[in-house]
Amino acid sequence: MRASATLVPALPDAPPVPSGSAAGPLGVAADLLALLGDTRTEPRADDQLEALTLAVAADLPVLLWGEPGIGKTAALTRLAEELDLPLTTVIASVHEPTDFSGLPVLGDDPAVRGVAMAPPDWAVRLVREGRGLLFLDELSTAPPAVQAALLRLVLERRLGALTLPPGVRIVAAANPRASAADGWELSAPLANRFVHLRWTHDHEVVVRGLGGTWPRATLPALDPALLPGAVDRARRAVCGLLTARPGLVHRLPGEETRRGGPWPSPRSWDMTLRLVAFATAAGSSRDVLSLLVRGTVGDGPGFELLAGLDRLDLPDPEDLLADPAGAELPERGDRRQAALDAVVDAVRDRPARARWDAAWTLLARAAETGPPDLVVVPATTLAALRRDDWEVPAAIERLAGAVDLSRRAVRPTAPEGRR
Repeated sequence: MRASATLVPALPDAPPVPSGSAAGPLGVAADLLALLGDTRTEPRADDQLEALTLAVAADLPVLLWGEPGIGKTAALTRLAEELDLPLTTVIASVHEPTDFSGLPVLGDDPAVRGVAMAPPDWAVRLVREGRGLLFLDELSTAPPAVQAALLRLVLERRLGALTLPPGVRIVAAANPRASAADGWELSAPLANRFVHLRWTHDHEVVVRGLGGTWPRATLPALDPALLPGAVDRARRAVCGLLTARPGLVHRLPGEETRRGGPWPSPRSWDMTLRLVAFATAAGSSRDVLSLLVRGTVGDGPGFELLAGLDRLDLPDPEDLLADPAGAELPERGDRRQAALDAVVDAVRDRPARARWDAAWTLLARAAETGPPDLVVVPATTLAALRRDDWEVPAAIERLAGAVDLSRRAVRPTAPEGRR
């Protein structure tokens, strides 16, 4: 009996590779990779990307915090391309402290000439180029000794005997300790040198990017006409807050984990002042400014500064009283409420029949052009300021319906048996 033969289906012959082909057997693979890498960018509103580019424009070191794989490195690569800056990536955790402080090099007579501290080759290339984007990746996996060596680089731009030129910007990236490989807490001195930005992914951006179109990291356009006013606004806001709250000038967090994030110090307030000026000159939104301010001095002091900036931007209550029928009221609810309260305070400080009437005209207009519940408290306070010889103005009739409707809307519903 003859053993049965195993049948193997015949495979088609592979197309022959042309002899002498420069591409070789991976030529088609290279073509496919080129097609996959052929992407474009488009303008797209992105608060965190705008905050990043604004901090880079302000020449401040930025630290991006985010989970692994969400695109921090890709965002920095696109930023370097858009700004036409050579990108130099340094993985902090795989370097020794001497790589950042300088390697000792003996000369002919060390006793006379001393020992020079030679910088690494990538730093020499940056100096030779005169500009660039230095990306310090995996910062949270760098041991304490390396973090200490980075202090002078991040603050003074010095490596050994070499100083990086003004055209070099510094951006770092880190994973939270829970998701970092052998992660360390960031030291307080190093953390206080950065603008901290929480980097998150937007699923729409990711889907559109995988489809071939990523958002463009454009440099904010600074209006030359706004520069003096922007500096004045930033100084008034920061100095006004610290005058009223001297305890915020320097507040080192008590918890070890919070010291590795943003916290207030004279250094970080100076950075904050610069960011407020840049955001004002660029016309950035309050959300972008919030990311920058809270990422520099922390949430609590940051929110206090934002509230102070809102008060700076409020219209003068005397201007509102001078022309209550034509005055422009803020659109945002909290700012409109603050403006109306300021008007009532101004009438209380200088009570007069004409001012009291003007305030009622303004409140009536506010109720007609915005949420009526915003005028309930100011109207109640203003009514209590009435003198016996002051007649009730006609504007109150326009206001009564809106206020009554607002009060009924927030009044709790009575139980069924008590209606």
